[in-house]
Amino acid sequence: MAFILKILIYFYLSAGVQGVHQIAGLSCQFIDEHVTVNNESHVDTQLIYREAMLQFGQTGDSPINPRAITFLVTGSKLDLRRYMEGVEAEQVECELRRYSTEGIHVRWPVQGAQGYNRWFSCIIKHSQELFTFTGFLRQSSDQPPPGQQDYRRWPAIADGEILTTTVAMVIKTQSPSVKAGLGSQKKLHCQFAIDHKGPDVTVEWHRQHRGERIQLFSHTSRSGQTKGTGVALKNLAGGDASYNLPFTKMNSEATYICSVSVNPLFTSLDINLHIEEPPRVSLNVGPTVSLQEGEDQKIVCEAGGYYPLDVEIVWYEQDPAALGQRVGAPLPKVLQNILLSSHKLNKDDTYSVSAFFYLQASLRDSGKQFTCSVSHKSLRVPIKKSFILHVEEQVSWSFNLIVGFTVITLLVILCVMLRYLHSARKQSMREKPY
Repeated sequence: MAFILKILIYFYLSAGVQGVHQIAGLSCQFIDEHVTVNNESHVDTQLIYREAMLQFGQTGDSPINPRAITFLVTGSKLDLRRYMEGVEAEQVECELRRYSTEGIHVRWPVQGAQGYNRWFSCIIKHSQELFTFTGFLRQSSDQPPPGQQDYRRWPAIADGEILTTTVAMVIKTQSPSVKAGLGSQKKLHCQFAIDHKGPDVTVEWHRQHRGERIQLFSHTSRSGQTKGTGVALKNLAGGDASYNLPFTKMNSEATYICSVSVNPLFTSLDINLHIEEPPRVSLNVGPTVSLQEGEDQKIVCEAGGYYPLDVEIVWYEQDPAALGQRVGAPLPKVLQNILLSSHKLNKDDTYSVSAFFYLQASLRDSGKQFTCSVSHKSLRVPIKKSFILHVEEQVSWSFNLIVGFTVITLLVILCVMLRYLHSARKQSMREKPY
């Protein structure tokens, strides 16, 4: 029965997802917490994973999945579905959690808000990292919070319970993972929206790498105080808090954290910047190599200036009959006698390595094409460099001796004939009458 119910829910959610506002709901995981204090006054937290449904509708709507905890998101100025435009329900991951204000009580300044609120965070991620956003869900209540440390005495939520909420704040990035080459410009996307005008909002950017956290930018709307650069202040009023990296260097690789706070809410998004520099590939020979049979030649394929470290270099050969043949051609043969140099760290912190082998010329290899293929995570397809081998038959020493003797003999005869002709000419000049 449970299996059939899940299938029905899937088809219900999948129907008509072409338009963003047609998404009726998302299957989510609600990570509940059971907090206790042990005898040593240490707080122990037990995570409880529960089935939940993020459902969009109006107050009083029936739940899509009666067995799950339903977070019924009713109308407000913010609609989470806008941040999933063009995406189908099965392409996103949804996670719900309780949110503790650490005992801070602030009346949320929107029309119809009651004196107290219970808060939940909703994190939605695209399965292919096209976006990540966090929304804060507000459940109005006329009951005061249980105490200053509300996370220790959260009210229980039963399976099948319906929690009617509205969206109070959203923060989103369209670039949770960014790849950049050295010397490039990158914009780290971060946008936010709040359901009321004129909030006292603080926007910050931090850079974190290997345990070191550095503040890059900070702006508080109420005081107008700004520290650092990288964010256009004129765009903050419209919710655009994107950070601009003007020139990426090797030490730009880090986690960049965009955070937005409106009392009593605080949230942040991590954006991971990865430096990827493609290799430059070269051979120590030209497009054609001519050798005599039995002659040796060291062939080197060098990949330089790449980052990160991992690179794959493969040498293979292909018969001349297969060259230019598109259909039915035999696969190239991978060479096994390849030697690799040690990785070299360049001054700009990129790497270089070479793969080489010793080619012994043989007549049966004449016409073969030898190809070096370099693969790296910065490349969509491998870089390939090739040359064609031409092998000439080696001439024997006896043949060389005969040729040499013949040449010398001809030179001697030529010299003798020239001397004879010279003498005959002089004799002729003497006998000529005046």
